[in-house]
Amino acid sequence: MVLYIKYMVSLRCKTKVKTELTNMGLQCTNIESGVVEIDEDIPDDQRKLLKAALSKVGMALLDTESSERIEQVISTIEKMILYSANVPDVVYADYLSKKLNIDFAELSTMFSEVKGLTVHQFIIMNKIERAKELLLYDALSNKEIALKLNYKSVPSLSSEFLKVTGLTLTFFKNLKQKRKFRPDKKSN
Repeated sequence: MVLYIKYMVSLRCKTKVKTELTNMGLQCTNIESGVVEIDEDIPDDQRKLLKAALSKVGMALLDTESSERIEQVISTIEKMILYSANVPDVVYADYLSKKLNIDFAELSTMFSEVKGLTVHQFIIMNKIERAKELLLYDALSNKEIALKLNYKSVPSLSSEFLKVTGLTLTFFKNLKQKRKFRPDKKSN
C-alpha cells in the first residue's frame, strides 16, 4: 500500500513517519519525500490514528482520492518522458490538466505539498534521468538526445543537466568508459 503525506519533505519528517508507523506495528518498505510504501493495507481505525499523529507534527495524510491524483500525475509524467520515444512538445500544465481533468493550479499545489518540489521540477528530473539513460546507451549524439527530450538545443540540455547533476554531458558519458576499463583491484 502506498501512502501520500503532505509536507514530508525532510529527513526529520521521514524519520518521524517511520517511527509512527513502527509504533503502530506497520512495516515501512520504502520511504521518500511525500511517499511511504508499506506491506499491508491499513484498517480505518489505524489510518485515523496515523492521520492524527501526523497532524500533531505538521504533516497530513492524503485521502484516497488525492493520493490517486498524485499517483496519476507521477505516472503520466513518467510515461510521457521515460517510456515514450520522444517527449511531446506541449505545454505541460495544459497537457496534465487535460489528461487528468483537473485544474493545474490545484494539481500543482497538491503535488508540491506532497513531493516537496514543483511539477516542473519533477518533469526536469525525469528528463535528466532519461538523458542519463540515453547517454549511457551511447547510440545517439547529444543533439539527437536534446531533440528527443524536446530541448531547443544541446546547450539548453547541457545547462539543465549540469544544474541537476553537477556534471557535464561529456563527463557523464565518459563515466561509462571509465567503469568499463577500470582495472580489477585484486590483491595477490
